[in-house]
Amino acid sequence: MNDWPRAILHLDMDAFFVNVHILDHPEDAGIRLVVGGRPEYRGVVASASYEARQLGIRSAMPAKTAVRLCPNLKIVSANWERVRECSRQVMDILRQYGPVEKMSVDEAYVDLTGQANPEEVALAMKTAVTTQIHLPCSVGLATSKLVAKVASDHDKPDGFTVVPPGSEAAFLAPLPTRALWGIGPKTAEKLARQGITTCGQLAAADLSVLRRAVRSHAESLQRRAAGIDSRPVQAERGPAKSISQEWTFNEDVSDPEILRESLQKMCERVTQSIQKRQLLAHTVTVKFRWADFTTYTRQKTVEVGFDDAQTLYALAHALWREHWPRDKKLRLLGVGVGNLEKPVVRQLGFDFSMGRP
Repeated sequence: MNDWPRAILHLDMDAFFVNVHILDHPEDAGIRLVVGGRPEYRGVVASASYEARQLGIRSAMPAKTAVRLCPNLKIVSANWERVRECSRQVMDILRQYGPVEKMSVDEAYVDLTGQANPEEVALAMKTAVTTQIHLPCSVGLATSKLVAKVASDHDKPDGFTVVPPGSEAAFLAPLPTRALWGIGPKTAEKLARQGITTCGQLAAADLSVLRRAVRSHAESLQRRAAGIDSRPVQAERGPAKSISQEWTFNEDVSDPEILRESLQKMCERVTQSIQKRQLLAHTVTVKFRWADFTTYTRQKTVEVGFDDAQTLYALAHALWREHWPRDKKLRLLGVGVGNLEKPVVRQLGFDFSMGRP
């Protein structure tokens, strides 16, 4: 008899970008390898092989830092078309087993509630991914999304961890509080000052102590530490909430013509994505990062939605001109759109009368 009130599976592909690369370049298997940008172009690590991770190299790390940790590190660029193709193949397999909530190209939840034997189904699904697509993955199975995600990370790489109903709190108890969704470094530090470093200690903590540390989040964090999470798998996530492009320049830039040209190209790419998804945007955001890494964004919302590069560029240009101090060097410039919707009526265009900076 199935004693699972809910059965939620979380799948996380192991070093996905790296292993997609190795599919086409098997000679790179087993070496210290990262997928990402070159250090001379201020690149960052998108994914690191487990051999590279042994030296402390992690995703989002500047490539220069990664090379300092491993001088003989091999750096390759991501083949995005191949990544998207492999992601589609993975998600197609998952959909054969239950409703899928895709979280990213390499991560998803699958609702196995109602299956006669969720453990067997989960193992069959994991086997299908690794044998049909030849990519390793880790899987966690539990009664909630929160515990399933922690479980999938529990025995990486190539992990398969099942947390049976009723054992959620015991499974989480010895783990550090950072293992829980929603607890970042600052919250973990506040808890540690109260002597709370594990999920078990968090679940058993006096609420008055917790409230002093994390205020209104106390009850929510304590429920999570006990493995209580009622969020459903949402198979249909709706349209994208935002679409953006950003460029980090090889050298800090203060030339307005270079910045204007970069802004225009990014606007063209963003509107291509909007049009491909058949969406209209109402909010434009421009992102600035100075040479000293100070970063801020400015945005503008318009009543009538748009999907053309001319309108996006005009709005983004106005924001940039207003908020960029002339001649101040930029390390990064970005543009994005939000407040997206399916078109009901189409705008006739905006009249922008503006000079150049």
